[in-house]
Amino acid sequence: MFNYFQAFNSATLKAQFDAQLLFTTDLSNKMLEGVQKINELNVQVMKALFKESLANSQRLLGVTTPDEARSIIEEQAPPATEKIRAYQQHLQNILAETQAGVTEALESRVPETVRATEAVIAEVMQKVSEETMKATQRQQEVLEKFTTPLTQDPEVTAQAKSGSSVH
Repeated sequence: MFNYFQAFNSATLKAQFDAQLLFTTDLSNKMLEGVQKINELNVQVMKALFKESLANSQRLLGVTTPDEARSIIEEQAPPATEKIRAYQQHLQNILAETQAGVTEALESRVPETVRATEAVIAEVMQKVSEETMKATQRQQEVLEKFTTPLTQDPEVTAQAKSGSSVH
């Protein structure tokens, strides 16, 4: 009987599994590096915003007229817009670096993974073919065992030729 465990417990399968594991690990590492960089950027931005907000709050607490307060608030608009653009640019750079890393990982690992997978498929197909041939041969042997006694018995052979049956 065909043992599926033996068919899939081979060095070829181990190589394919290792190739897929390396592929997945590389992709995960590249993605994690990108997420880590984005997180670091966000922490930096939040620290800077907190410091600026604290400084502006202190300035606003020291104002004596509404015009001074409006002036302080209006001063913040252009720098805030520039900071948003800088943040977007940093974010785009991180995403581009991450995409380049993922592409590099794909280019380096996919051929190896495909070769390993093709080797597993070839091995499994060969084993399935061998087992199919063995099963066919066993079926033929069993069929021969059942038909051989009938053809070797002269009485049965004579009856078969004459078309009569024994009652």
